[in-house]
Amino acid sequence: MTEHQKHPAADSPWSMVLLEQQIPDAGLRCEFEADEAQRTALAQVAGLRDIAFARAAFDLRHAGGGKLHVMGRVSARVGQTCVVTLDPIESDIDEQVDLMFVPESDLKRFSDMQDAAAEETGDMPDPPEPIVNGRIDLGRVATDALFLGIDPYPRKSGTVFAPPAEAIDPEEHPFAALKALREGSDPKDSGGS
Repeated sequence: MTEHQKHPAADSPWSMVLLEQQIPDAGLRCEFEADEAQRTALAQVAGLRDIAFARAAFDLRHAGGGKLHVMGRVSARVGQTCVVTLDPIESDIDEQVDLMFVPESDLKRFSDMQDAAAEETGDMPDPPEPIVNGRIDLGRVATDALFLGIDPYPRKSGTVFAPPAEAIDPEEHPFAALKALREGSDPKDSGGS
């Protein structure tokens, strides 16, 4: 990886910072994978048992006016717990990414333009991401896509949640005895309440 370098970021355990000037006019393909320490940190942040692998592949190209178009996908295998059986399960994630990066100073202007276009077409694209000091962090983009792809209620294949077969008798709830006492007594006998 001579064209880009891994840099730890304070807010993201999986960071891959790329300088805008490193992207040639013809575009750039960037592929990277989270190492063991990054996967462990990502799993901890996401509340997962583990992450077996996490990979990202992006195509970057200049889109004019200082914009960068980033397209690609993020794939991973994550260890989760079935919400029904509590058995450990593995879940595969495959998320597509299609983002526009703009200079930080132009972020508001591009966001407003997208909002106006969305009102006309009814299609709401993802808001643009900032190019900060000539840098973009593809690892943060990959992290966001990975986290969005996690099933919040994973189920073991073939598992179906079935509600209790028997209806609960309302006369057996914890306050049934109090209700019976109250119904059996005369409110006038209890001291006027």
